[in-house]
Amino acid sequence: MTYLNPTRTVPRKRLHPKRRLSPEEIAQWYAERAAFRQRCQPIFDRLKPELIKTHYNWYMAVEPDSGEYFIEKDSLAAGKMCRQKHPNAIPHVFRINETGVCGTI
Repeated sequence: MTYLNPTRTVPRKRLHPKRRLSPEEIAQWYAERAAFRQRCQPIFDRLKPELIKTHYNWYMAVEPDSGEYFIEKDSLAAGKMCRQKHPNAIPHVFRINETGVCGTI
């Protein structure tokens, strides 16, 4: 009598093996993300001292072109609020604390 294994193991491969980013494309992507953060950072730094007092460890989604920001307890909800008002814009989400990021290194 032969028993078949009921669980199927999926081979681990790249989803798109023909599409690989070159080191130049990866460096360009990181540079674009850093430039985007630099555009959002002044808005966050300007508001951070007063928001730490009232909304500590909440999340703030910033849309740099309009200068608008959205504050919510959940990071996904803050980003969703920003995307509802600015559907074609990508927000940058900060955590309202001393560093502006989540977790520790």
